[in-house]
Amino acid sequence: MSIQSIEYSTQHNKADFNQTLPLRIATLVEVRAGKAMPFAREQMSAIDKAPVKAPVAVNFMGLTTDEQADRRHHGGPLKAVHQLPTATYDKINAEFDLKVRIGTLGENLITTAIDGLSEMNEATVCIGDVFQYGDIDTNDSVQLRIVQPRRPCYKINDQIGQFTKVPNIAAWVSKQGIAGWYFEVVRDGMIAANLPVYLIERPYPFATLSRLWQLSNSKEKFAIDIIEPWLAIECLEESWKTVLAKKIRKD
Repeated sequence: MSIQSIEYSTQHNKADFNQTLPLRIATLVEVRAGKAMPFAREQMSAIDKAPVKAPVAVNFMGLTTDEQADRRHHGGPLKAVHQLPTATYDKINAEFDLKVRIGTLGENLITTAIDGLSEMNEATVCIGDVFQYGDIDTNDSVQLRIVQPRRPCYKINDQIGQFTKVPNIAAWVSKQGIAGWYFEVVRDGMIAANLPVYLIERPYPFATLSRLWQLSNSKEKFAIDIIEPWLAIECLEESWKTVLAKKIRKD
């Protein structure tokens, strides 16, 4: 991926949410949670998420009714809530001729766009974005900040492998950069389906997840002025900064 391609990708997607804030961008159509259950390789997993019918509390660790079996790699304050565009399933199903259903890959939140705006996806959301899930003038509406993309792991292979023998879908998802993102919780509250979704802060409009993915996975090295702005993003999870720092070209 060349610098020119990365810059074009960012500019091409720049118009969607870079407007006066707060901006209502979507409706929260489903909230999903899961319980740890026996999984592949004699392990436990809560990757399969089911719709939550009633309002659920959200604190710094995420939805109080949600579980993560492997707390070393999943969950915690910097992976408190996961959102995945529904288009991810369309892409997987089209590529591999499957019928993988929504909720299979561990997402907690499902949204749909309003007023002709683009869907929330890796090209339209940025590191540091703060979203409010609930009425803008309500003090108990949950606020969430994007702090990192999701790195696809082997559990995606094991999960989809229950239905198909297609090998290493996780690697394909990773190559496409369509794995969604993780939030940290800015403000606790209650969350439920059918709430409005507002973008209330966008401190780093250059920092789309698609660009971060391109930079991180590129075989190229980049000028320091391309990488330095990312290293200055305070909320970006540290392992991504480590990867980016190694992408600086030594002139």
